[in-house]
Amino acid sequence: MRDRPTESTRLLHTDRAPNGLLKVVGPPIQKGSTVLAPCAEALYDGTQATYGRAGLASHEALIAGLEELEHASCVRLFPSGLAAMTGSLLSVLRAGDEVLVTDAIYKPTRRFCDRVLQRYGVAVRYYPARCDPDSLMRLCSPTTRLIVLESPGSLSFEMQDVPAIAAAARARGMLTLMDNTWAAGVYFKPLDHGVDLSVQALTKYVGGHSDVFMGSAAARTPEMSQALDEAILDFGWAVSPEDAYMMLRGLRTLPTRLDRHQHSALAVARWLASHTRVRDVLHPALQSSIDHALWRRDFTGASGLFAFVLDTEDQAVVHRFLNALRLFGLGFSWGGFESLALNCDPQFTVRLDPPAHGGAMIRLSVGLEDPGDLIDDLQRALETL
Repeated sequence: MRDRPTESTRLLHTDRAPNGLLKVVGPPIQKGSTVLAPCAEALYDGTQATYGRAGLASHEALIAGLEELEHASCVRLFPSGLAAMTGSLLSVLRAGDEVLVTDAIYKPTRRFCDRVLQRYGVAVRYYPARCDPDSLMRLCSPTTRLIVLESPGSLSFEMQDVPAIAAAARARGMLTLMDNTWAAGVYFKPLDHGVDLSVQALTKYVGGHSDVFMGSAAARTPEMSQALDEAILDFGWAVSPEDAYMMLRGLRTLPTRLDRHQHSALAVARWLASHTRVRDVLHPALQSSIDHALWRRDFTGASGLFAFVLDTEDQAVVHRFLNALRLFGLGFSWGGFESLALNCDPQFTVRLDPPAHGGAMIRLSVGLEDPGDLIDDLQRALETL
């Protein structure tokens, strides 16, 4: 036998972790697919991770933070917000089930329901975005398994009575799932209001810098936690350790940033409400909103996303307005440090009951810029009309 391994073998074994790691403010970014078992008996011990896809140090730290945020005993990570929605749906639905989905749902989620769920034998029906709980329960059938909520609704910001819907669904043996990206888990806690699954596109406010994709699902019960775990295991979803670390970094500053988004957006919304070329402002935190009482009862704050309605439906005029903006970028995402604008009307063609506000709808994501500068930018663009 050799006194020591050869050089080529020694080179392969120089990367073992030290006996102790220096303490820093963030978790280590562990990059690895293989997880080495401490002993032979642990190889088939189901209580220990055996593969890096299950998550390592940065994943565990992020999950712990999100569990604190969501008031949840279990949070699971997905590679995007859409994956978190679709993964949560797949974890609880099977062929023969029916799912009721708000008509205001995020468009990619709707696409998945129409293209994938229905192809695999899950019936999908859409209900009005402001459907009251009693009317919604009357729409349910014996096969209704799940009700999907989004409050406020994508693009048009309709509010739902989430606690009442969740309670009514549970009394009938049905589950509820809510897309809670708008409130970012800070200003609304779905699990505290009886919702079974709370989903976020962490890509938006938690990431906060428009440079990383991820989603999360928080479960209210151990049964829901197990369903998420099985779906993640069976479909092979995973997020990278670097992305988990970046999300954790964003999570630490989330309340501070979201407070700035909230106050800046309210300043912009109030200014728009007074402009002669603006027909309406769709922001539930405004007292003029039809949903203000519901928002005030359930939410502790508002994010930076809202919409307003111009006094024209002429798309050429709408394009002239958007093209005149200088600080607002034109883009579909939101929740980052930068402000964005988007014309909504082309997306309403898929809705059963499209919003009718008598003018073109513009969605704004108010970022971290000075709100006075954003108002000046909107003023200059409105003058082009």
